[in-house]
Amino acid sequence: VRAGRDRMRQTLLDWLPQDLVGRRILDAGCGTGALAVELARRGAQVVEIDLSPTLVQLAHERMPAELSGRLEFISGDMLAPALGHFDHVVCMDSMIHYEKHDMVQVLHRLTERTSHSVLFTFAPSNPLLATMIRIGRIFPRGDRAPFIEPVSESNLRVAIGNASTLQDWKINRTEKISSGFYTSQAMEVCKD
Repeated sequence: VRAGRDRMRQTLLDWLPQDLVGRRILDAGCGTGALAVELARRGAQVVEIDLSPTLVQLAHERMPAELSGRLEFISGDMLAPALGHFDHVVCMDSMIHYEKHDMVQVLHRLTERTSHSVLFTFAPSNPLLATMIRIGRIFPRGDRAPFIEPVSESNLRVAIGNASTLQDWKINRTEKISSGFYTSQAMEVCKD
């Protein structure tokens, strides 16, 4: 899983400009902050947000001293308008818990406050994953992680294309990463 997450993080980083000086980026679902640190090293001002106060605290503790002032740490809702406007938004493995319709709504809410691109990952639908999820839902909820909601790339493309709220945005690229038990697909939507 770690190798897959590392590859996905690198993919998302590769899709962003190398020089991010003067850019403001939202790392939505920042986890322990590994992606945000790399963005800050490129010169970005990064807002790291996660629902988990524990993960936000861990991200803060892991922040390299030389990046102080480039990273802002918040525990809360990535869709809060009070976060302000961004040049880019990155949602690595935070939208995998949304159904397709909700994912499109989240994209709309993020694009309202974004000037260039939104990069996100989703759980690509496949028969093995669907079977594993059905089996996993048999067990008591307290014994497992939050639901992953698989969605097919083709259905997601249609939903984004049909969303009147996203008419000024286009899907630029996508890439699937599979490594051991980690399977995730990145997608980039850009301002048209």
